[in-house]
Amino acid sequence: MKFKIVVLAKQVPDTRNVGKDAMKADGTVNRSALPAIFNPEDLNALEQALRIKDQFPGSTVTMLTMGPGRAAEIIREGLYRGADNGYLLTDRAFAGADTLATSYALATAIKEIGKCDLIIGGRQAIDGDTAQVGPQVAEKLNLPQVTYAEEILSLDQKSITIKRHIDGGVETVKAPLPLVITVNGSAAPCRPRNAKLVQKFKHAKTITEKQQGNLDYTDLYNQREFLNIPEWSVEDVKADVEQCGLSGSPTKVKAIENIVFQAKESKTLSSSDKEVEELIVELLANHTIG
Repeated sequence: MKFKIVVLAKQVPDTRNVGKDAMKADGTVNRSALPAIFNPEDLNALEQALRIKDQFPGSTVTMLTMGPGRAAEIIREGLYRGADNGYLLTDRAFAGADTLATSYALATAIKEIGKCDLIIGGRQAIDGDTAQVGPQVAEKLNLPQVTYAEEILSLDQKSITIKRHIDGGVETVKAPLPLVITVNGSAAPCRPRNAKLVQKFKHAKTITEKQQGNLDYTDLYNQREFLNIPEWSVEDVKADVEQCGLSGSPTKVKAIENIVFQAKESKTLSSSDKEVEELIVELLANHTIG
């Protein structure tokens, strides 16, 4: 028994470093002004996929990401941890996509990859916090979905049992395959890079990266097909350009702000019940709590 798994991953700007140049005039994120990282919850999703691969030999894990050329680093990070291959969706027509346009592009790419058993991604990306892309991909592919997953408990050729973390507790659900799953940050953290896999895939590149870098390894790419990371454009995935990027995005960002909390005054309390009660009343009144 083996399974074909697609992991949806995203390279995101590190929102801990948002500054005045974080937003462009058109309301999109200025990604070049921020450090890029692997979206944290997508790493949790990757770990769940790799655990299935460990449990069922012969299963494959395919990374799928959309972004500029530098987003290929996300695919390499997946390969270093145990993924088998990956695809980079990159095209100027994809730029500025909101969740609707992003999920449309990812869904068309998944159709191009071919029939798969599981599509796994993080619950949400830290640059948007919408938690919409996974469910929208499921809808566009007409597949059932399980969100807020914390652990995959069991799996067979027809169904999967998942523990999901919800407000107020934990829920165990059983769903049919194929299925879309989004994974919480409270799930198991992703395993570290494997030294042997780093050595194997450290020269894996897209065609654009090969054109921009040195050509010392040309023969290597001809001899080792696994080092060639495919780049897919709008045309490659047979997508409607009007549903991609800014043209396919009804959501517009008005502004991005970096909020820094600062203490303007301090108050020293004694251990008396009266002062503690007065503080609670004050915090309730200004909506700091409650």
